[in-house]
Amino acid sequence: MTYDFEGQTAIVTGAASGIGRETAEQFAAGGANVVVTDVDAGGGAETVERIESADGTATFVETDVSDAGDVEAMVQEAVDAYGGVDVAVNNAGIEGETEPLADLSEDAWDRVLDVNLKGLWLCMKHELPELVAGEGGAIVNLSSIAGLVSAGGAPYVASKHGVIGLTRVAATQYAGDNVRVNAVCPGVIDTPMVDRAGEADPEAIDQFVGMQPLGRKGTPEEVASAIVWLCSGEASFVTGNAYPVDGGYLAQ
Repeated sequence: MTYDFEGQTAIVTGAASGIGRETAEQFAAGGANVVVTDVDAGGGAETVERIESADGTATFVETDVSDAGDVEAMVQEAVDAYGGVDVAVNNAGIEGETEPLADLSEDAWDRVLDVNLKGLWLCMKHELPELVAGEGGAIVNLSSIAGLVSAGGAPYVASKHGVIGLTRVAATQYAGDNVRVNAVCPGVIDTPMVDRAGEADPEAIDQFVGMQPLGRKGTPEEVASAIVWLCSGEASFVTGNAYPVDGGYLAQ
């Protein structure tokens, strides 16, 4: 289903591949001007090309979400190019290391938290004033089933739990400004991130897939559809929630 975003501007971080790319494409199909951001310039440019080849409108901004200057410039580029920001999807994230907690290095911890949690805070810090100035809008933050259970390495699990906490704080603080903030919690999805994890530990991925009652990996399209719905007018009374898209994993 295509939702109406005609005349709106959407920022999608981590949009060079996977869930981010599909989300950007679905926004563009609904008429949005899409600001595609990622550290992967080649993948980001490809996402823009895919959108433009389908008669959509998009621009790429190379952005490291853990860098405050990059994030501020990303949001300013959206304002300069399209006049404001109506929707933001904070999807950029990394998986990090999975060794036992006591064996982690400080650098391994900091790297994941800097991108997945600090980076998401920086994005909202700069996106929210633009949504308020535009008299409202919607943000969706990407958490994970690891944000609801202890599935994964310690830094990743901690960061994704934090994403849900920040989402709920933002939702309550900005509800009066007509800004809705929700999180989506994917299970095992057929993305490059899961592919990388599978190369390191294929048995673990197979085990997680087997624990999803639907018995398969999800697709980026399925997660993006939930994200785009949450940003649409169809979800106008929905805020402060964390939505699993997990093939039934958390229902057990």
